[in-house]
Amino acid sequence: MPSFEYEEKKHSEGYRAVCGCDEAGRGPLCGPVVAAAVILPLGLEIEGLNDSKKLTEKKRERLFDIIKEKAIAYAIAEASPEEIDEYNILNASMLAMRRAVEALPVKADFALIDGNCSRGFEIPTETVVKGDSISYSIAAASILAKVTRDRGCIELDRMYPEYNIAKHKGYPTKEHMDAVREHGPSPIHRKTFLKFLDK
Repeated sequence: MPSFEYEEKKHSEGYRAVCGCDEAGRGPLCGPVVAAAVILPLGLEIEGLNDSKKLTEKKRERLFDIIKEKAIAYAIAEASPEEIDEYNILNASMLAMRRAVEALPVKADFALIDGNCSRGFEIPTETVVKGDSISYSIAAASILAKVTRDRGCIELDRMYPEYNIAKHKGYPTKEHMDAVREHGPSPIHRKTFLKFLDK
């Protein structure tokens, strides 16, 4: 289960506004990659808070509102399919995470970044592998990012119903790939993710 161990360590080093940052949507064929940054009060307990991938959709939706209510500050940002194609998915994920951190209404002085890569941030950072299972604030960020992206997929489904995006959330299921083969890519598909069309 996540804890405040990393956040408390940074506080002991003199940092006062430590945010957790995570993204959702690296793997899908379409839509943006969405990132969130969250600063939580140290010691805050939110029942059930964990890595978003370990939670049901219903639990994520419930926690989404609680996190927004209890956080000292949070921000959600994205990088578009066009930016993913231009910069590649890793760089676009970093871009979305930097945008989220920079958009925080309370400025963070340190960022805990999920994963093993951190690039271009204006403040000091530390990467935490599997951070959404380890750090309370990264877990909170993972839920805000995941819920926001899933809700966005429902909107994309209304715009492009032939791909059934609400069901698979843009991931490369057989159904999704078959729909792209049948209808061709939409404007919200990531062109660099469609190499299966060449086969």
